Amino acid sequence: MDVATPTSVDAPDNRLLRRSEVERITGLKRSQLYNLIKKGKFPRQVHLGIRAVGWSSAEIAEWVNDRLQDRK
Repeated sequence: MDVATPTSVDAPDNRLLRRSEVERITGLKRSQLYNLIKKGKFPRQVHLGIRAVGWSSAEIAEWVNDRLQDRK
């Protein structure tokens, strides 16, 4: 069985991702996301309303791609 290893993540359209999507894409959980944001190591969220936030799909794809490049 051949398992493909991803080399990059595409962001075909720059849209706002909700936290659940960001967690799925990055493999990080809520507290990990916010800890990395505090440390300046993860893209900051965009406030969409009083209790709603989102992240730029392009910024998230770039962050993931940077992590993939670091492992090489």
